[in-house]
Amino acid sequence: MGAFDTILFPIKWVVAWILHLFHELWTFVGLDPASGWTWALSIVGLTVLMRIFLIPLFFKQIKASRGMQVLQPELQKLQKKYKGKNDPASRQQMQAEMMALYQKHGTNPFASCLPILAQSPIFFALFRVLYSMPQIADGTYRDGQPLGPIDQAAATQFLDATLLGARLSQSFLGEGATLNVRILTAVLIVLMSVTTFTTQRQLTMKNMPQSALDNPMAKQQRMLMYLMPLVFAFSGVYFPVGVLIYWLTTNLWTMGQQFYTIRKMPAAGSEAEKRFKERERSKLERKAARKGVPVEELLPEPPESERPVQRGQRVQPKRKDRQRRPGSPGAPGFEAQTGSSAASPDDAAEAEAETAETPTAAGAPSDGKTPQQRAAERHAKRAAQRRAETERRGKGPGKPSK
Repeated sequence: MGAFDTILFPIKWVVAWILHLFHELWTFVGLDPASGWTWALSIVGLTVLMRIFLIPLFFKQIKASRGMQVLQPELQKLQKKYKGKNDPASRQQMQAEMMALYQKHGTNPFASCLPILAQSPIFFALFRVLYSMPQIADGTYRDGQPLGPIDQAAATQFLDATLLGARLSQSFLGEGATLNVRILTAVLIVLMSVTTFTTQRQLTMKNMPQSALDNPMAKQQRMLMYLMPLVFAFSGVYFPVGVLIYWLTTNLWTMGQQFYTIRKMPAAGSEAEKRFKERERSKLERKAARKGVPVEELLPEPPESERPVQRGQRVQPKRKDRQRRPGSPGAPGFEAQTGSSAASPDDAAEAEAETAETPTAAGAPSDGKTPQQRAAERHAKRAAQRRAETERRGKGPGKPSK
């Protein structure tokens, strides 16, 4: 066993146990344990179980991909800023600013590769398990030791199992490959290429805003959309049928998962979001038609706008000025008393009473004067009348004039 198998041995042991448990499950259901369909369904079960464990990483991949799309305009500005600057200080500063942008948007360029990186060890472990089946069957694997629960009898049963006339352990270019093996392998490779192309196309063409379709990242994804089928065509001929079944199953899972995500959670500004809103509008129209009410009544109410916060200096509360003493500067009637003797205490009391009794409710005459000013004018007028009356009496018959 080489160094690569030594590193992968713990994962190979887990893969062998999962294959064995699914094989026992399908046998318990009623399938023939020696049938190729039983072993093929065991590989499908292994794939589905692994992809269920990778669902959290898939959502992180979606979040990271959308974050990178939003980030592209800022990255382009940063690249233009440091264009032509090749000194170490500029490069270090550019990397620091790029990391700050990634941290700000909560994304990084490696997060979109997490599902692929996580399932790669499982893929290679399954490949090595199927590759080791002949050695386990003839007793030469690790000095005749089994691989987990797969012993010599189980390995022999797997090697003899056929699916549509092709052995699961054979490959297109492998030794002893029959016509059935090559036809089945070619069909699996074509299906793998179609599913990969469809997944990439719905991701780049339907779930990207129009503004993000012209950046370098989108161009690279469109290039990969056409290159990946060629990669499958050239590499798939070296993989056993069982590995191709695993590969096709994970492609179908990815395509269905991507389709559901785009349909239910489309990216903002994309074609998928436009269709999502049209579907939601159609649902509301059908619901309104059943209830016999206008569609507007079923539309969600817009969120209440927040009360605007007043900026600037705080407005100080105003308080009523205290009543000034009669005769003091600014007091009611002061100007009328200028040049004459001070008002009597009765006059001051009368002025205060008139000021207090002046109506201030709505409906008072709006001549531009405050109630205190009007009361002061009335008081000054009456005080002048009393002074005139006093002077007239003082100049009456029998009283000498001063």
